[in-house]
Amino acid sequence: MKKMWIVLLLVQCYLAASHKYPDPDAKILSIKATLPFASAMTNPHNITPFDHCETNVTPPTVFKIPEYEINLDLPAEDRWTKLVSDKREKIIALIESIKQNCDQLFGKSLFWMVNEFLPLLTQTLPAEYRQELLGISSATGLSVGEITLFNVFYEFFSVCTSIVAKSEEGVLYHGRNLDFGLFLGWDPANHTWLTTNLLKPLVVKLNFTQGNKTLYQSISYAGHTGILTALKPGKFALSIDERFKLDGGYVGIVEWILGMRNQQWISFLTREVMEKCTSYSCAQKELAKPPLVAPVYFILSGVSPSEGSIITRGRNDFNIWPLGQKHKNQTGDWFLVQTNFDQWKKPPFYDDRRTPAIFCMDKEGNKDVPQALQNVLSTRPVLNKLTTYTAIMSAEKNMFEVWIQSCPDPCWPW
Repeated sequence: MKKMWIVLLLVQCYLAASHKYPDPDAKILSIKATLPFASAMTNPHNITPFDHCETNVTPPTVFKIPEYEINLDLPAEDRWTKLVSDKREKIIALIESIKQNCDQLFGKSLFWMVNEFLPLLTQTLPAEYRQELLGISSATGLSVGEITLFNVFYEFFSVCTSIVAKSEEGVLYHGRNLDFGLFLGWDPANHTWLTTNLLKPLVVKLNFTQGNKTLYQSISYAGHTGILTALKPGKFALSIDERFKLDGGYVGIVEWILGMRNQQWISFLTREVMEKCTSYSCAQKELAKPPLVAPVYFILSGVSPSEGSIITRGRNDFNIWPLGQKHKNQTGDWFLVQTNFDQWKKPPFYDDRRTPAIFCMDKEGNKDVPQALQNVLSTRPVLNKLTTYTAIMSAEKNMFEVWIQSCPDPCWPW
């Protein structure tokens, strides 16, 4: 069944592109035009995978990240109104850009499917989240299908780096780069991803409150209701990185539509964990056990020196990689690095952010871990053209810092 649906999805994409570009050569050239290689091959000096570790990085202060309260005591449809109303024009610009990029790749039939079928998906989501999406659709004027697509985007297009590290004093820190927009509109003139640039003004810091108290904080994109990066002060911090597998989000979404709904959506699961769990052990257990729509890496840190782990999730299985377990080429055992490939496998040559991250963390040492994380997360290609923001957290220190990132040439596309 799963293989059949994969084939059907691939056929749909091919037919959509064939409809727009009946000439095979024209279709291939159009797809190539959206890839970074089209300009990178003619501008080889714009590509620098890794040549040195950054030092003494100071986060930029040009961009102030706006803060919003998400009051969970309000009716679900009203919780996001203030935020998405303020960011309405930027959200619309992002969706329109994604539409144009999808039209180039697959023809206009793809977004016809979004507006035709994703509202049906919305109706099957848990009631609270469904009402939130309907409220956002009403406040922005965008279709329910488009808002739903934005909220399940993680299942398709994120490429990230997360690091958990322990200081000499035993304090845990948690850093992450969130890279987003792969293959969604490459600008060959400016060497940037269009979607990535449109996401940066949508980065916001959220305080989720209940009973006039802050439950937890998160970094999000305006209009996205799930949790990708979050901190529960005094308890734990969490980030998620995409895991690439054939049996991935596309298959899970099709199965969900067909009625196989014993699975959880990743960014909704992480939100439930942030709301309900009051300890690292609870969070680890709740992230490891449920069936998922898509495979994923959960990166988790707590307040005890031993509370750090990477939870590698298949859709129905898990593996926990604890702090203290080293990669083969890792000297220190005081940190964990996760990108988008299994820790026990060698990363592919075309996307190896892990090796430079480990090398630079070893070189930095753990005397000043926040500074080490700032340096490593700003080192190319850990920092790349897809990076929208960098965050550094500590549950013990109640530290939650974030800044918008940029990667001037020479810089790797991802």
